[in-house]
Amino acid sequence: MWDSQQISGFQRLLLDWYARHRRKLPWRSRPEPYRIWVSEIMLQQTQVQTVLPYYERFMERFPDIQTLAKSTEEQVLAPWAGLGDYSRASNLLSAASRIVKENGGNFAYGFGEIGEPPGIGR
Repeated sequence: MWDSQQISGFQRLLLDWYARHRRKLPWRSRPEPYRIWVSEIMLQQTQVQTVLPYYERFMERFPDIQTLAKSTEEQVLAPWAGLGDYSRASNLLSAASRIVKENGGNFAYGFGEIGEPPGIGR
Protein backbone atom coordinates (compact mmCIF):
# COMPACT_ATOMS: atom_id res chain seq x y z
CA MET A 1 0.00 0.00 0.00
CA TRP A 2 1.34 3.43 -0.90
CA ASP A 3 1.33 6.29 1.57
CA SER A 4 0.19 9.78 0.61
CA GLN A 5 3.77 11.00 0.07
CA GLN A 6 4.47 8.20 -2.41
CA ILE A 7 1.21 8.90 -4.23
CA SER A 8 2.04 12.61 -4.46
CA GLY A 9 5.51 11.80 -5.79
CA PHE A 10 4.09 9.48 -8.43
CA GLN A 11 1.52 12.10 -9.46
CA ARG A 12 4.29 14.68 -9.91
CA LEU A 13 6.35 12.29 -12.02
CA LEU A 14 3.38 11.43 -14.20
CA LEU A 15 2.37 15.07 -14.72
CA ASP A 16 5.99 16.04 -15.49
CA TRP A 17 6.19 13.24 -18.06
CA TYR A 18 2.92 14.38 -19.64
CA ALA A 19 4.10 18.01 -19.83
CA ARG A 20 7.21 16.90 -21.75
CA HIS A 21 5.70 14.25 -24.02
CA ARG A 22 2.05 15.07 -24.70
CA ARG A 23 0.94 15.45 -28.28
CA LYS A 24 -0.11 18.90 -29.38
CA LEU A 25 -3.73 18.43 -30.42
CA PRO A 26 -6.17 21.17 -31.48
CA TRP A 27 -8.81 20.24 -28.90
CA ARG A 28 -6.19 20.55 -26.17
CA SER A 29 -5.10 24.02 -27.24
CA ARG A 30 -8.67 25.27 -26.74
CA PRO A 31 -10.25 22.77 -24.35
CA GLU A 32 -13.87 23.85 -24.75
CA PRO A 33 -16.66 21.28 -24.24
CA TYR A 34 -17.88 21.49 -27.85
CA ARG A 35 -14.43 21.03 -29.38
CA ILE A 36 -13.60 18.12 -27.06
CA TRP A 37 -16.97 16.48 -27.75
CA VAL A 38 -16.49 16.65 -31.53
CA SER A 39 -13.00 15.19 -31.17
CA GLU A 40 -14.24 12.34 -28.98
CA ILE A 41 -16.96 11.42 -31.47
CA MET A 42 -14.50 11.54 -34.38
CA LEU A 43 -11.93 9.49 -32.45
CA GLN A 44 -14.31 6.58 -31.87
CA GLN A 45 -12.54 3.67 -33.57
CA THR A 46 -10.39 6.09 -35.61
CA GLN A 47 -6.71 6.95 -35.15
CA VAL A 48 -5.69 10.47 -34.12
CA GLN A 49 -3.60 11.04 -37.26
CA THR A 50 -6.60 10.19 -39.43
CA VAL A 51 -8.94 12.46 -37.46
CA LEU A 52 -6.76 15.60 -37.42
CA PRO A 53 -7.48 16.95 -40.95
CA TYR A 54 -11.18 16.06 -40.65
CA TYR A 55 -11.38 17.79 -37.27
CA GLU A 56 -9.79 20.97 -38.61
CA ARG A 57 -12.18 21.11 -41.59
CA PHE A 58 -15.17 20.35 -39.39
CA MET A 59 -14.27 23.11 -36.92
CA GLU A 60 -13.85 25.60 -39.76
CA ARG A 61 -17.32 24.75 -41.07
CA PHE A 62 -19.02 24.29 -37.66
CA PRO A 63 -17.10 26.45 -35.16
CA ASP A 64 -19.75 26.17 -32.43
CA ILE A 65 -22.69 24.03 -31.42
CA GLN A 66 -25.25 26.58 -32.59
CA THR A 67 -23.84 26.53 -36.14
CA LEU A 68 -23.83 22.74 -36.12
CA ALA A 69 -27.40 22.54 -34.75
CA LYS A 70 -28.72 24.82 -37.55
CA SER A 71 -27.14 22.68 -40.27
CA THR A 72 -28.64 19.94 -42.39
CA GLU A 73 -27.47 16.35 -42.34
CA GLU A 74 -26.07 16.76 -45.85
CA GLN A 75 -24.00 19.77 -44.72
CA VAL A 76 -22.62 17.78 -41.77
CA LEU A 77 -21.88 14.65 -43.79
CA ALA A 78 -19.89 16.53 -46.46
CA PRO A 79 -16.79 17.33 -44.32
CA TRP A 80 -17.16 13.92 -42.66
CA ALA A 81 -16.86 12.10 -46.00
CA GLY A 82 -14.06 9.54 -45.84
CA LEU A 83 -13.94 9.37 -42.04
CA GLY A 84 -16.36 6.44 -41.96
CA ASP A 85 -19.26 5.44 -39.73
CA TYR A 86 -21.54 8.22 -40.87
CA SER A 87 -23.98 7.48 -38.07
CA ARG A 88 -21.50 9.31 -35.79
CA ALA A 89 -22.00 12.49 -37.83
CA SER A 90 -25.79 12.08 -37.88
CA ASN A 91 -25.84 11.48 -34.12
CA LEU A 92 -23.58 14.48 -33.56
CA LEU A 93 -26.06 16.69 -35.43
CA SER A 94 -29.05 15.24 -33.54
CA ALA A 95 -27.33 15.67 -30.19
CA ALA A 96 -26.27 19.24 -31.04
CA SER A 97 -29.86 20.13 -31.94
CA ARG A 98 -31.08 18.64 -28.68
CA ILE A 99 -28.42 20.40 -26.57
CA VAL A 100 -29.23 23.76 -28.17
CA LYS A 101 -32.98 23.25 -27.81
CA GLU A 102 -32.98 21.86 -24.27
CA ASN A 103 -29.93 23.55 -22.71
CA GLY A 104 -29.43 26.69 -24.80
CA GLY A 105 -26.26 25.18 -26.27
CA ASN A 106 -24.67 24.58 -22.87
CA PHE A 107 -23.20 21.19 -22.07
CA ALA A 108 -24.31 19.50 -18.88
CA TYR A 109 -21.68 19.05 -16.21
CA GLY A 110 -23.34 16.50 -13.96
CA PHE A 111 -24.01 12.91 -15.00
CA GLY A 112 -27.70 13.20 -14.05
CA GLU A 113 -28.08 16.25 -16.29
CA ILE A 114 -26.72 14.59 -19.41
CA GLY A 115 -29.60 12.32 -20.36
CA GLU A 116 -28.81 10.19 -23.37
CA PRO A 117 -27.99 12.32 -26.42
CA PRO A 118 -27.91 10.33 -29.67
CA GLY A 119 -24.64 8.45 -30.13
CA ILE A 120 -23.65 8.65 -26.46
CA GLY A 121 -24.36 5.74 -24.18
CA ARG A 122 -23.94 5.30 -20.46
